[in-house]
Amino acid sequence: MPVIEYKCPNCGSGMIFDSVSGALSCPSCGRQDNIEQIPDPLKRQVFTENEVKEYHCNSCGADIVTEPETSATTCSFCGAAVVLSDRLTGNLAPAMVIPFSINKDQAKQAFKKWCRNGLLTPSGFMSADRIQSITGMYVPFWLYELHNKIEVHGRGTKVRSYTQGDYHYTETQHFDIYRRIRLNYVNLPIDASEKMKDELMDKLEPFPYNQLKLFKTPYLAGYIAEKYSYTDEELFPRAKDKTRSYIDSYIASTVSGYTSVSYTDKQIDTTLKNADYVLLPVWMVNYDYNRAKYTFAMNGQTGKVVGKPPISKAKVAGWFAGVSAVSLLSLKLVSWMMGGGFL
Repeated sequence: MPVIEYKCPNCGSGMIFDSVSGALSCPSCGRQDNIEQIPDPLKRQVFTENEVKEYHCNSCGADIVTEPETSATTCSFCGAAVVLSDRLTGNLAPAMVIPFSINKDQAKQAFKKWCRNGLLTPSGFMSADRIQSITGMYVPFWLYELHNKIEVHGRGTKVRSYTQGDYHYTETQHFDIYRRIRLNYVNLPIDASEKMKDELMDKLEPFPYNQLKLFKTPYLAGYIAEKYSYTDEELFPRAKDKTRSYIDSYIASTVSGYTSVSYTDKQIDTTLKNADYVLLPVWMVNYDYNRAKYTFAMNGQTGKVVGKPPISKAKVAGWFAGVSAVSLLSLKLVSWMMGGGFL
């Protein structure tokens, strides 16, 4: 099956996407081409999901073996950046992409800086010299536009206390509450890769959606890309669940001013207005420390790092000891100022 590889017209070397210039760049001679002026070779075609296919590298002729979800990779023999064209066409063709703005060296330095900021991580981990691999990956997401019709019924109370003469009064007023709300959400991201941990991908947000560009294959050159594992319909329930906390917060903001509020009925009708298939840039960092492996993710546009580093028990114990000492000193000072004793 065909693969797409971008050869430099000047020297014949493989070209890759340069996140700094935003151009298709040749690492050998420095040539740079404007991606927007490069015709995209992809055409819409029929694709059978589970069909087994064989790919060949255009540079060295070696067979390329990948997992079914992979749509862009590098040849394991010669290192050429290749795009598997039939995995990005038809229903599998992304609508848009946010290109990387952070290159590999910048990502490595940003990760080291992030490690050094860990107040409770072990000192050896903070040196950040055990990076096993750092891989630039375009992760498939669905960007949803959801329209919500909301009706809320409830009861509210307002409590007022006052003193009149020798008597103290508490006055409680009861109110019926009704709210009819329309809330629309756009660019709600849900990762569509089975490999990626949802919690990790959620914490990478927000992505700068003003950087979205119409999809072109040169953006993938030099990076790994995955095709979606789940359709927008399959992930629609998760998208609805993701908006529930925002909807609840908005409803609460409309019933402020009451002492207490209780809801007797809450109806939320969510409609899927649109879902765009997009590829978003993520650096995946595999880190080895003390015979254990840790995986971190970095937003390829903003540099935000997420993941769970190891915790130093000694530093935690020292932190608690410090807090306890400060608390003890504070209590002694308060006791002294009040003229009492402290045991």
